[in-house]
Amino acid sequence: MVIYMKTQKISVYIIAYNEEERIRDAINSVLWADEIILADSYSEDDTASIAKEMGVKVIQIDFKGFGDLRNKAMAACRYNWIFSLDADERCTPDARDEILAIIASSEPVDAYYIPRRNFFMGQWIKHSGFYPDYRQPQLFTKGTLEFKKDDPVHEEYKIISEKPIGYLKESIWQFPYRNLREVAHKANKYSSLGAKKLQLRGRKATMFTALTRGLWSFFHMYILKKGILDGWPGVVIAVGNFQGTFYKYAKLVELQSDWKPPESLTLYRTGGEKKS
Repeated sequence: MVIYMKTQKISVYIIAYNEEERIRDAINSVLWADEIILADSYSEDDTASIAKEMGVKVIQIDFKGFGDLRNKAMAACRYNWIFSLDADERCTPDARDEILAIIASSEPVDAYYIPRRNFFMGQWIKHSGFYPDYRQPQLFTKGTLEFKKDDPVHEEYKIISEKPIGYLKESIWQFPYRNLREVAHKANKYSSLGAKKLQLRGRKATMFTALTRGLWSFFHMYILKKGILDGWPGVVIAVGNFQGTFYKYAKLVELQSDWKPPESLTLYRTGGEKKS
C-alpha cells in the first residue's frame, strides 16, 4: 500500500459534452483528487446527471470555443494544483502516484506535460504522432496556464512561470475515437472550428490549398510519423487527418466565398415565367 503525504490539495477538471458513455470511467480514474469539476456545455444526454450522482461538482458553460471553456473551468477550481482531464482520457495508477509525489515534493515546477497512450481499433497506437502525444500542460498550479479565449479549437495557451516545464514519465490513457463513425464526425466538427480559427487570423485559401494541405497531412502522419507501422489503424488515422485538414481549408474557402445558387423562377402551366 502506498501512503501519500497530503501537503497540497489538487483539483481535477473534466470538459465534456454528450459523454454519457465515457464520463463515468473518466471520473472513476480521478476519485483520488480532492475536488472534481465537470465543465459541461449543456449536454443533451445524461452526462451531467451521472457526474452529479458520483458527487462531482457540475458547472454549465456556454461553448464559445475550447480556450474560453478551459479558462472558465480552471477559474472554478478551488485548489492550487490542477489536473486537466478530458472525458476520453483516463488517469492510470502510475500517473496518479507520480502526480501525488510531485505535488508533495519540496521543489516542483509550475507546469507539467503528461504523455498519453492512445487506444484505437483494438490496439495501442505506437506511432502516427499518437505517442507520447503531449497536449497542453495537464498538471499545473493555478494561474500558471492561460488560454487564448477566442480560440475555437486547438487552443493556444501561455505559460506564466519563470520555471522550466516538467514532463511526467508515466502515461495516462486516451480513447480518441469510440468507433469509425466518430473519426468522420471529429474530422467534420474540428474542420469547421479550424476554418473559423483560420478566418479569425485573416488566413486565405483556395481549393488547391485544401488539397495540397490535406495530402501533406496524410504523408506527414502516415510516413514521417510512421503511421504505416500501426497497420490499419494507422491508415484510418492518416485518412481521417487528411479529411480534417482538407475540409478545414475547403470550409475556409467557403467562408470567404459568396456561393449562391442561380436565381429561381416561378413557373406556371401557362402565362409565362416570373422571377421569385
